[in-house]
Amino acid sequence: MPQEFSHRVVVLVDEGSNPFEMGVATELFGLRRPELDRPWYDFALCSPTPEVTMTLGMFTLSGVGGLDVADTADTLIVPNRPDPLTLPSPGVLAAIRRAAGRGARLVSFCTGAFTLAFAGVLDGRRATTHWRWAGDFASRFPRVSLEPDVLFVEDGGVLTAAGSAAALDLGLYLIHRDHGAEIANSISRRLVFTGHRDGGQRQFVERPVPEVPDTSLSPVLTWARERLGTPLTVNDLAARAAISPATLHRKFRAELGTTPLAWLTTERVTLACRLIERGELRLERVAEASGFGTAANLRLQLRRHTGLSPSAYRRRFGPALVSSN
Repeated sequence: MPQEFSHRVVVLVDEGSNPFEMGVATELFGLRRPELDRPWYDFALCSPTPEVTMTLGMFTLSGVGGLDVADTADTLIVPNRPDPLTLPSPGVLAAIRRAAGRGARLVSFCTGAFTLAFAGVLDGRRATTHWRWAGDFASRFPRVSLEPDVLFVEDGGVLTAAGSAAALDLGLYLIHRDHGAEIANSISRRLVFTGHRDGGQRQFVERPVPEVPDTSLSPVLTWARERLGTPLTVNDLAARAAISPATLHRKFRAELGTTPLAWLTTERVTLACRLIERGELRLERVAEASGFGTAANLRLQLRRHTGLSPSAYRRRFGPALVSSN
């Protein structure tokens, strides 16, 4: 079992916070995962008051740690706020600034981005929030580069998610970053939740209900995932979907918020990561199976998408880190 992983996640629960988003953080980072045979996160809640009432007065939390608990966080999560335009308490803002000052990872769910922005930690950074509040956010915080159409954004050590469901996407992304693709996929399966939505996917898509069965990209995506080891091209995807490449690009932008080539590359990187995590030592074999062709191309793409070389990724996430007991 790897013993070097030690990471404390703290959720800052303020008056009127959404219990769903607190539950997302608890489910992802707080529950024990003995089946994974590796150390998991140390998890805690904190609040500026000894008792804090959740959204609409649904219930009151008591026995929650004070804001000093935030000072112990490696990752500090700020959930949504019922009235995001109201200035948070000075104590909350100070706790966030202290966390930023010591290099903690900062995360917001939904309108929690307003709290981070009020603290000043989003100035000069890219961020997102729920589409319903995007106009208010952009007007109130002009020094933040708002990306209103995406699920989540990472800029340095600060990550912001859009709506409540996007909190799951961002949480799984963080688990992927900390533990690798195989563990993140295992958690998503436990949640019966898709693990493939990346941050660039659009928050919502307004389009009419199709008049014919399943005109979405799902069939061609499934087909492509089964053939990642072959030299697939955008033209191959378009031919499979029986549409032109230009139409395919428009559908990818509308449904996934990305391009066919970018999606294909991301899927191949994910497959390569799984192979490395499962113990494949031959880079040429990983490159061939994932469709990158050469070890050099695999190195380039893996470093571009994960920030790690194949050997560094293997040291961090490979089976050598797992106990043989």
